[in-house]
Amino acid sequence: MAKARIAVVGAGLMGHGIAQAFALAGHDVTITDKMLASLASVPERILANLRELGDDESVLDRVHPSPDLVATVHGADFVIEAVPEDLPLKRAVFDEIERAARPDAILATNTSAIPITKIMGGLNDKSRALGTHWWNPPYLLPLVEVVGTRWTSPATIERTLVLHAAAGKTAVHVKKDVPGFVGNRLQHALWREAIALVEGGICDAETVDTVIKASFGLRLAVLGPLENADLVGTDQTLAIHEAVLPAIDSRPGPSPYLEALVAAGKLGFKSGEGFRQWSAEAQAALRSRLLQHLKAARIPPPQGEGGRAR
Repeated sequence: MAKARIAVVGAGLMGHGIAQAFALAGHDVTITDKMLASLASVPERILANLRELGDDESVLDRVHPSPDLVATVHGADFVIEAVPEDLPLKRAVFDEIERAARPDAILATNTSAIPITKIMGGLNDKSRALGTHWWNPPYLLPLVEVVGTRWTSPATIERTLVLHAAAGKTAVHVKKDVPGFVGNRLQHALWREAIALVEGGICDAETVDTVIKASFGLRLAVLGPLENADLVGTDQTLAIHEAVLPAIDSRPGPSPYLEALVAAGKLGFKSGEGFRQWSAEAQAALRSRLLQHLKAARIPPPQGEGGRAR
């Protein structure tokens, strides 16, 4: 699939960014959404991203919005669903996709945590179906977790890994289909303990964030946790675990502290308060710092047709 026909079903936060990434790599992309206002805004949102990054604006010529799912999927080599995280919705969308897609097209779901097996279990041909978990924003973060099921063929996995690697993504193979895959299991294990520290009165939320950003967070981009364990020694790691792990939160369900925040309407940015207070100015400042950090760390786009930065 040196130059593939890509179909993206879902034009929201993730869908338009995935379409942008594939178009930047030289692929023709058709994108659809039942929410016509969201679909109509795709060119504007992608153009704003391209300008922010200094990428070739002609990339937009390879992105084709379509209100018709059947027309979008028909003839595509690779179909990726990026609708909201709702299992019945995703299953219903794939019923439509499978009827419309070519029999040799790969069918992928972009989900953050739902097991792929649950989404794809109703398909007639499960061998061509798998998960591709992109990270937000998908046009900046390189990782794509390629998640097979017990039905997915090795050829489907290999073609998907090659397609994404050629598009400049860091594609990894997740060998077992488990909730949260690899990245979100690690991320939310950290979040669980972060919440437990605040809940237990050990420190406040700002201190948790400061400790992470001013210590091991600085080295995570170049030193993964298991590399770090080998660096300090597995014997030292074992000794620390023997002292620390018995005290770490291991409840199987969400924290009552988090549940209380949600029940009180303290929903984070969307309400102005969550674990911390967030004025409009503070929200804008944090979003800007994050964007500038991700831009500085960005891997240059592929130098294919139309992929050259200005």
